[in-house]
Amino acid sequence: KFRQETSPAKLLPMEHPPPLSLVLPHPDKLSGEALSLLDGNFDDLRDLLLRASNLTSHLKHDTSHLNDRLLHLRTDLTKHAVSWISTSLSAKNSLDDLRLNLESLSLVTSLPRSKDAVRKQREQELQQLVEELCRIQNRRKYLLTVLKLESLVGDLEDSVFHPMRGRSMLQVRVFNHAIKTMNEIEQVLGDITRHHSQWRRLVDTVDSRVDKSLSILRPHIIAEHRAILSSLGWPPKLALSKAEGGGDIPNPLVLMQGDQKESYSQSFLLLCGLQQLNTLKEKRKKLNKESIGAGLWAIDELVIPVASRMEYHFVKWDQEPEFIFALVYKVTSDFADGVDDLLQPLIDRAMLVSCSAKEAWVSAMVQMLSCFLEKKVFPGLVEMVKEKKSEGVSSWFHLVDQMVTFDKRMQTFVSSDTCLSYEGSSLGMSVMGLFCKRPEWLKAWGKIELKDAYRKLKEDIKKEKAWEGTKLGNDNESNSQSAKYVLSTREDYKAPFVAETFLSRTWTLIDHGLTLPTVLPRIQFVRATATKFLWYVFKTLLLEFKKSDLSDYSSFEDSLVQACGPINTARYLESKLREWSDDLVFVEMWEAETNVKVEVSCHGCFFGEELKSLVELETNWLMEIITVCLHQFDNLCGDHFHNNVEPWEEEDVSQGVAEALDSLRRELAVLQLNMNRKDFLDLWRNLAEGLDHYVSCKFFAGGEAVLLRRRFEVDAEALMMVFQPYCVRPAAFFPRVREIMRLLSMNEEEKARLRGALSRNGSSCLALFGISNLSPQLVEQFCRCY
Repeated sequence: KFRQETSPAKLLPMEHPPPLSLVLPHPDKLSGEALSLLDGNFDDLRDLLLRASNLTSHLKHDTSHLNDRLLHLRTDLTKHAVSWISTSLSAKNSLDDLRLNLESLSLVTSLPRSKDAVRKQREQELQQLVEELCRIQNRRKYLLTVLKLESLVGDLEDSVFHPMRGRSMLQVRVFNHAIKTMNEIEQVLGDITRHHSQWRRLVDTVDSRVDKSLSILRPHIIAEHRAILSSLGWPPKLALSKAEGGGDIPNPLVLMQGDQKESYSQSFLLLCGLQQLNTLKEKRKKLNKESIGAGLWAIDELVIPVASRMEYHFVKWDQEPEFIFALVYKVTSDFADGVDDLLQPLIDRAMLVSCSAKEAWVSAMVQMLSCFLEKKVFPGLVEMVKEKKSEGVSSWFHLVDQMVTFDKRMQTFVSSDTCLSYEGSSLGMSVMGLFCKRPEWLKAWGKIELKDAYRKLKEDIKKEKAWEGTKLGNDNESNSQSAKYVLSTREDYKAPFVAETFLSRTWTLIDHGLTLPTVLPRIQFVRATATKFLWYVFKTLLLEFKKSDLSDYSSFEDSLVQACGPINTARYLESKLREWSDDLVFVEMWEAETNVKVEVSCHGCFFGEELKSLVELETNWLMEIITVCLHQFDNLCGDHFHNNVEPWEEEDVSQGVAEALDSLRRELAVLQLNMNRKDFLDLWRNLAEGLDHYVSCKFFAGGEAVLLRRRFEVDAEALMMVFQPYCVRPAAFFPRVREIMRLLSMNEEEKARLRGALSRNGSSCLALFGISNLSPQLVEQFCRCY
């Protein structure tokens, strides 16, 4: 119909010809699709005029859409073609490699090869196969781990985030489920950390997502726990008024019943579970931070509101710290039993290993007090000390004494119902741990203690009888010969009274350092106080020894008595320092110090440097006394060995030697009476050695035949008899003199044999004649002269 109406024959009779835009081509010139489109959309000419514009817009839109779709298909086709080409090339390369390998294998099998070469190639191929299988297995395990973690983390996020919408707090079951899920995640992450450290990015990603959930979960658990505590009436009053009957303060935890007790128990267990999870995370991440007061979070929540009430009273007692410590001790002890009875079963139920409710309660209270002292008390004291105010030093000492006493009371209280001893208290159980946190305060405390010890020591030294010693009489009067050299007390060492003062002042400083709860601060404090004080003591001893003028021979015996005081004191101090160094506490301190300071030599014990200096002082002082005694002996009898023409009786000691020996005997008697046994033993033995060397040198220095045989024998025997009171065989300490007398006692035949042996064998033959201390040159000189 549309074609009939638009044919040219129908258009001619119209009065007004149609517009040029409406003139259509002849239907025979249109394609079948175009005619079908026109027939399907227009019924007649009028319909064409009305709907042509709409059809045009629809056709343009469809055309544009088809063009876009065509472009998209072309792009996809290009990508697929490139991918196919890449895959095809990869497959082609693989096939080529396989073909080459097969050809190589065919070539290898066709060529004669050794069995070792074939075996080696097979081993390499098997190793490559195993490596490839391991790589596939690791990837499979990684993917399974990722899927497991994704499931757990997604479950955790669903539990934490979704129930939070429009609610004030989570239900207990939601909390428990979330904590259980986080524990499972932590177990997986711990396994990854131990066995697959290369999966670090996976662990970091999971940690980040879990931390977000934990940051939402923890505040809600704590807020709910605090709300439960508030509903129970916690914190309790610190004391009851007279109108309330006085007596013990009722514990709200003990008074809980029914639903309240169940709600608190569930909340307590949730906090314990959350803390245990946090501990596992820190252990995995190796965050070994030693934090003071790191106890149970649930018990810390009990202490926080109590602390806010107690601080009101603390501020009023800043000048009377004994009241502060007394209040803390009272509140701690009043509620400890209730806390232990109620919370210990819950801790066991939470499976917290080696955790005590009573210890956690005491530790939390101690750290609460420590925080108050750190913020409110010590800053003011430090300023007063810097300004050198006397009341600041006295307040410091008073406060430290109260802290030490408080720590001892707390340790006794905690260990009262256990079989364990808390002598080395941990950082959380000691308020003295405050000095471990603040090294600058520890240093200031050490300076105060050292300065006070110096002042007191100066006063002690000035006392009238400070340097008076104890005389125990001659050692020969002792009933027990075996106990002669077993010294233990100051009287045994004949040390003056001031020696005990030195030790008591030193030990006081050490004892203050031992109150610190950790080893390194103890070492720091003891080194800064007790060790420096000992060096001051050594200087004092050195000055006291120099006061004894040993060069004045007119008062030589009095000088010896005065010199014995510092020597005996040094020996007594040495014995006590060795005794202290053997104590387990100092052994641990020395080991810790050597581990920290690898290049520092401590000479085998904690007081090694101090003992070394003491021994050097004693040795130098004894050698000085021995040197003076030898000089005096030489002054009195030196001419005797060069002038032998004076008359003398055959059985008498020569006059010069007799005078020297008499002086030597008096000096030894004075030293034995005033010097400790050990040093006197060293002194007379070394003095005998020096005299032996002196006399033997004088004998061979006089030229040929200047000494008469009988005269030397008498003088030498007299010399050795001086030392008879101190040993059974004095000749054993004069080996050179004894061998000279052996040479003098030889007859002519023995002398001839000795000359012949020397000429033939040299020095190797001297031992056959009982000579081992005289040199071959001296023996040859003797043989020439006699």
